Amino acid sequence: MATVAEIRHPQPAAQHHQPSPHPVASPGPRRLPALRHLGPNWYACVMGTAVIATAGASFPYDVPGLRTACTAVWALSALALAVVLTARAGHWLHHRDQARAHLLDPAVAPFYGCLAMALLAVGAATLLVGEDVLGAGAAVAVDAVLFTAGTAIGLVAAVAVPYLMVVRHEVEPSQATPVWLLPLVAPMVSAAVGPLLIPHLPAGQARATLLLGCYALFGISLLATLTLLPLILGRLIVAGPLPLALTPTLFLVLGPLGQSVTAVNQLADQAALGDLGSPYTGGLTAFAVVYGVPVIGFALLWLALALALVVRAARAGMPFAMTWWAFTFPVGTCVTGAEGLARHTGLVAFEWLAAGLFTFLVVAWAAAAAHTLRGLATGRLLAAPR
Repeated sequence: MATVAEIRHPQPAAQHHQPSPHPVASPGPRRLPALRHLGPNWYACVMGTAVIATAGASFPYDVPGLRTACTAVWALSALALAVVLTARAGHWLHHRDQARAHLLDPAVAPFYGCLAMALLAVGAATLLVGEDVLGAGAAVAVDAVLFTAGTAIGLVAAVAVPYLMVVRHEVEPSQATPVWLLPLVAPMVSAAVGPLLIPHLPAGQARATLLLGCYALFGISLLATLTLLPLILGRLIVAGPLPLALTPTLFLVLGPLGQSVTAVNQLADQAALGDLGSPYTGGLTAFAVVYGVPVIGFALLWLALALALVVRAARAGMPFAMTWWAFTFPVGTCVTGAEGLARHTGLVAFEWLAAGLFTFLVVAWAAAAAHTLRGLATGRLLAAPR
């Protein structure tokens, strides 16, 4: 039986052949072969790194050296963003056929939402801790650019990826995974980090527009997410656990949950600057608690379920894959959500929750980063999928 390699590279039929009278130029080296299989999922490394700086900036306890460590992590995330953006540009330039194939692959296309979230995450970290290095003015400018670009790309992805899934992809309910949420979460990330720019805008229309615009982004993502969550949970109940390598993606459900709690609390912090009037200012602060507490409760329920399924998969030999980065950014959004609830309720329990989740986040990031570096060193992560 012929192997795939033999089909793609057939051997000559005759052993004896005459040399060509004209010299044949040897083919040139392949252009950037390592980038051919570099998908948009690599932006998850940037997101998972930047969220540590964001979560650490609002940590409820005074930990010596934490601010310095968060600044170093922010710098690492900014470097990672530059590297991945460059590599992905090379991917589109030299392997355009593969890039188009990724868009038509229902398992890969949703990861295009990660580009927007990577830009937004690094922008927020720049404003929160990067100003220690860049200065306040430069940090605001960088965040404004990344927020604008990330929000625009996120809105495009939130429409384009579902459109492709409807008209081009062939999917069945049994194929539903939390990965489908990725393009829908990006607007929620914009809603969560946009309020950081409100104090730097002129008072009046500009601040009110951004404040209410972030609430609109919150609604876009929340309602779209609520349409998919029952499908994902139903698929688990009816079809059973996800494949081992995809099991970590269960943590992606925490993303829209934790990020929505973060968003309403961040917006409540800036509600007074929106100049909407006292009824709305008080109401938005109350909404942050009334909405945030039940949703963070459901997030903890899902976290317990996801952890149980991950432990089961680990016992069955779950290998390392880039899906391990799902242990980072979604958990980080729950950290920032718990921090926001701690500010608005004054409850120590939410401070403990934030500290516990932050510890988990750091450990998960270290594990994912170490395995990723090892996979890059061996070339396994950039090889063609089997």
